[in-house]
Amino acid sequence: MRGGSPTPGSRPAAAVPDGAAAGAAVPARRARLMLVLRTVISAALLAVLVTRIDLAHALPRQRHLSTIGWFAAALATATLGIGLSAWRWQRVLAVFGVRAPLGTLWGHYLAGQFVGNVLPSTIGGDVVRVSRAAGGTTNAETAFASVALERLSGFVALPLLTAAGFAFGPDLLGVPHAWAAVMIASTTLGVLAGILFLTGHPRLAGRFRHRPGWVRFLGAVHEGVDAMRRDPRGALGVLGTACVYQVSTVTTVWFVIRTLELSLPVTAVIAFVPAVAMAQVLPISVSGLGVREGMLLLLFGPLGVSAGQAVALGLLWYCVMLLVSVPGAPALAVGHRARHRATNGTGVAAAPGPVGPGRR
Repeated sequence: MRGGSPTPGSRPAAAVPDGAAAGAAVPARRARLMLVLRTVISAALLAVLVTRIDLAHALPRQRHLSTIGWFAAALATATLGIGLSAWRWQRVLAVFGVRAPLGTLWGHYLAGQFVGNVLPSTIGGDVVRVSRAAGGTTNAETAFASVALERLSGFVALPLLTAAGFAFGPDLLGVPHAWAAVMIASTTLGVLAGILFLTGHPRLAGRFRHRPGWVRFLGAVHEGVDAMRRDPRGALGVLGTACVYQVSTVTTVWFVIRTLELSLPVTAVIAFVPAVAMAQVLPISVSGLGVREGMLLLLFGPLGVSAGQAVALGLLWYCVMLLVSVPGAPALAVGHRARHRATNGTGVAAAPGPVGPGRR
């Protein structure tokens, strides 16, 4: 109403300084720049590999029904893997005392997969999961901590699988470049141990509990690590679901290998694929493109895989993940509409209730 009092909850335009808007634009520009750099790196790595490939020998020669069957099996296993990821997330939330329906978490995970794989951007799929969980499943701090710990649990399982591959196939240690898989697994465990020490120490991350600002999220991660320390059964449940999920990932890649009619020892797949999965998450490329294919050539090349076959394997692996992520589009759209309704169009969501053993 002209000349009247401001409506309740409204803020004068002067309440938001111009400098604040300019400051908020700086991280956005930096994120866009990083996306451009990662795209350039992926394109450069793929260009180097493509100059060495012979497509005529990279694709399956027979192209019979079994090829389609292997590819369908890869799609089915990758789809199952998304459900297993949601199950792993559910086990982590249970450590925080939050009981979340598996179907709801599966929808959140699908939406995150769609954003992360189909729509590579400066907003990762994990950010979508945190925002969705914070909008209804739990509060923002616990949502962030649960996603962080769920991711970290996977980096415990992957080195264990690499170790299992070498244990069942000790001859692999003599394969050229096998040291790279050992180094990646060892480095990952070392970094993970450091992260868990920092986040679990009461005088480090623990001192940020109940603090205002973004540091409260570090305090929430500390509470999760501390809860796992006090609940070994819950921690083993998280690790067990993480191992089951990573086994499904290795199985998916095995089906992709069979699709391309490559002949590789099962022990090599168990030892090397987790190392590739660990390397491709480095934030230097878009969705691991270029890094994944280069690592596949490095590790499987001495076993007879050509550059063209390594590129085909990496791209087909990525294609499988793209295809199983497409169903996340409806989950993303439905979740967006539900969130909009929850805010009544104001853009401000109601704060979730407290989190604890009594929350359902």
